[in-house]
Amino acid sequence: MNDSLLPPLLKEIQAQLQQGRSDKARRLCEPLAQSDSAAQQLAASQVFQQLGDFDAMLAAAERAVQLAPGDITAQTRVVESHIYRGRIDAACARLAAMEQAAQQDGRLLQHVASLYLHCARHDDAHRCYERAHTRQPDDPATLYNLASSCVAMGETARAEALYTRVITLRPGDHDAYQNRSTLRTWKADNHHLDELNATLARLPADHPGRVPLGYALAKEYEDLKEHERAFEALSTAAQHRRSRLAYRVEHDVAAMQRIAKVFSAEVLQRRVPQAGAEPSLFVLGLPRSGTTLVDRILSSHSQVKSLGEINSFAFALMQLASGPGGKLEMIDRSASLDFARLGGLYRTALESHGPAAPLLLNKTPANFLYLGLIHLALPGAKVVHLRRHPLDSCFAMFKTLFRMGYPFSYSLADLGHYYLAYHRLMQHWRDTVPDSFHDVDYEQLVEQQEAVSRALLRHCGLPWEAACLDFHQNATPAATASASQVRQPLYRSSVQRWRLYERQLAPLAEFLQAHGIDCD
Repeated sequence: MNDSLLPPLLKEIQAQLQQGRSDKARRLCEPLAQSDSAAQQLAASQVFQQLGDFDAMLAAAERAVQLAPGDITAQTRVVESHIYRGRIDAACARLAAMEQAAQQDGRLLQHVASLYLHCARHDDAHRCYERAHTRQPDDPATLYNLASSCVAMGETARAEALYTRVITLRPGDHDAYQNRSTLRTWKADNHHLDELNATLARLPADHPGRVPLGYALAKEYEDLKEHERAFEALSTAAQHRRSRLAYRVEHDVAAMQRIAKVFSAEVLQRRVPQAGAEPSLFVLGLPRSGTTLVDRILSSHSQVKSLGEINSFAFALMQLASGPGGKLEMIDRSASLDFARLGGLYRTALESHGPAAPLLLNKTPANFLYLGLIHLALPGAKVVHLRRHPLDSCFAMFKTLFRMGYPFSYSLADLGHYYLAYHRLMQHWRDTVPDSFHDVDYEQLVEQQEAVSRALLRHCGLPWEAACLDFHQNATPAATASASQVRQPLYRSSVQRWRLYERQLAPLAEFLQAHGIDCD
């Protein structure tokens, strides 16, 4: 097939996928997978990814590399294929070769660094960003990427200086303003409010830069205790962000309702036998509920290694449950999987990350959706669920500008519906598999740090180690919205913070209370 015919064929394949006709999409893809064109092999790799056939995704990507050995896109697809297959070791081996070949190419080094981040290899990514910086010391994009890496590595002061340098060289990089605002608590004699307001005033009404600038303003106004102005800036920026999304919260609500229906008490009795020691440890819950804090407490223990926010369980599920239809049909199929195989795929993925420890910690918040599958496929897995006051939880998400994911967080109405669905799903898990996870209340952890930490370690079958109280001295990278906060000792200022905005959050409180959620 001539490459010129590729766009219309891919359009037809996408139409079939959107209609849930995966078998038809696969048949249409067959000529691409048999082609001697690198472009067609890459297109086939993308289709196989959407079909959840990650082995075929890899085969097509490797064929593309054979046909075009110097094609960075083809090499990248091989790395991505290994990640989806749960083979981080193989992905990193390929990345090491790409890094070596990059030599003096600063932009290629940054591309390799971004792929290392997908493998949760922050040290390797940081090394590449540093090398790129030595070759392009005044390139704004390089400085921005290095600054973000410094945040993850705990080099906050350097990150702040780098973001400021980015702003000087490229004043239109509005994300740099927002990222810089998150790095510390600003004071009356040290803030950027004038600069932020002046920059915002120069932008057209529909400019996307109004979103990060608005979040930066809200953060610094809140630090200076100007709460009315903070909420006004925040709500305006969030509304602008929400207007650019096609997201519909009812789809997520329907998915959580279907999960609870499909994973009934009867289904959850089909547990596979436990075989040997189970290395799986999960910390999950809503974002900004304290998951990063508990991750740092646990990973300060000598027998725990945190892998950060990894998608390994979701990718293993996709390999086994992908098929015709959409999200709801996939949920239906997931209840009749080979659970032993699902657990095996996940364990292989954990091992491929490399760190050897009795417990390997997966800190992906959204794994609360998979609690039923974790119970079925990974007997003996330790699971910790973070919960927080409903309004503190919702407001913490509302005031965070997530670069990826969590599209429900930009509207208080969406947050109310999502939180209610999450609350009901968690209650379903408590009713059906009450012994499968351990609840930790963020507020109780803050007030009784040692007692709650000791109970946490007991749940995980770990002996007490005092280092868990000094989690802020944990030197491992942290690449979440809480990266700066978890490098400080435990503080109480985030408890009941919603009361500073009680009037603005009243409609959300009324909605939640009307549906049986206590907000007092």
